Amino acid sequence: MKKVQVLVVDDEWNMRNLLRIYLAKNGFEVTEAKNGNEAVALSTQQSFDLIILDIMMPDMDGWEVCRKIREKKDTPIIMLTARNETKDKVKGLQIGADDYLVKPFEPEELLARVFALLRRASITEMIPARRMLVYHDLSIDPEGRQVLIQGNTVDFTPKEFDLLFSLASQPGRVFSREVLLENIWGHDFLGDIRTVDTHVKNIREKARNAGLSFNPIHTVWGVGYKFQGIDGRK
Repeated sequence: MKKVQVLVVDDEWNMRNLLRIYLAKNGFEVTEAKNGNEAVALSTQQSFDLIILDIMMPDMDGWEVCRKIREKKDTPIIMLTARNETKDKVKGLQIGADDYLVKPFEPEELLARVFALLRRASITEMIPARRMLVYHDLSIDPEGRQVLIQGNTVDFTPKEFDLLFSLASQPGRVFSREVLLENIWGHDFLGDIRTVDTHVKNIREKARNAGLSFNPIHTVWGVGYKFQGIDGRK
């Protein structure tokens, strides 16, 4: 049976070694990168099932590495940091990270997050073919995982795309944050429920900047969010 391939990116040898030992003990095949440039090169040359990425690194930090990887791949990414600040977590999610873990952490918690992300990635791959959604000047292609606004491709992170497609698939239906969090991130997601708000904000901003003629996601105060077509039409 093929082992799950994990890329560990950290400029500190001790941290890389600890992660390699613990992950290998649990059946993972680990590749190490000691800096951002090496990580970007490896992610281009090889296919990984998961990336564990430290934020604070010289030359190219984890934020930039995540951005570069997201330009080409949807590989699940867990970001590691010694700073327990909400703005850092929000920034990580905005640029496409899937999860965020503060050092020091218990190995069991890291492993739980790794398995949770791998399960969600596996479920996504098994979803059957779905039809293109078109609302005026907004088109969402679930097969190509592409969003077009006025005929132009607009880049969304994997989670932003999943959230937009989930809402647009059932226009007019109100989803609570809890339901969206479970549907998109999984019931075992250990992060903050505000993750949903952050992703909705990003979707709105990208859509507006791309010239979309309507606000695709409406807030239903005290409940959650719904997708609404142009002029309120479904």
